[in-house]
Amino acid sequence: MASHNTIVGLKIKGIRESKNLSIEEIAERSGLSAEQITSIETDQNLPSLGPLIKIARALGVRLGTFMDDNDALGPVVCRAADRERESSISFSNGAVNARRHMEYHPLAKQKAGRHMEPFIIDINPTDDKDFQLSAHEGEEFIYVMQGEIEIDYGKERYHLQEGDSIYYDSIVNHHLHGAPGKQAKILALVYIPF
Repeated sequence: MASHNTIVGLKIKGIRESKNLSIEEIAERSGLSAEQITSIETDQNLPSLGPLIKIARALGVRLGTFMDDNDALGPVVCRAADRERESSISFSNGAVNARRHMEYHPLAKQKAGRHMEPFIIDINPTDDKDFQLSAHEGEEFIYVMQGEIEIDYGKERYHLQEGDSIYYDSIVNHHLHGAPGKQAKILALVYIPF
């Protein structure tokens, strides 16, 4: 069975090829390098949401298209037991060799035509201190379910604990990570205008 990372890479490649676009054309349209796009398509790297959003825009599709399983037109129910059995999606932040520190559990991948991407995200501790900030169109809402997190947002750093939340414009450079040495579980809603 293919991993979600492989599925994302294959979907990106499939959409690109169905539109008769070269890797170089997607690189030019997205502002990413051809090497980054190749590494994503071949499952060498699954980047943070920012580059995936840029690729989605370059292809003319929603971000969710890369993670969709089905196209349900009505409500989509995601049961906790089902979510725990399914594999998660791990995003690295930064370079190809960056440590993968977040596991995303999509909550609505069967919902067709959605404009929000809801996730439960498990954040693993990291020793990294120099985080690569990212920016993309849209808005994000984060609710801390367990643990503690930090969000670098522009020139500010916000420390959030269990029960805290933050809502921000994603166009401002930002990075979300666990507080030093801490694990966390968050609910994240990402809105990306299409």
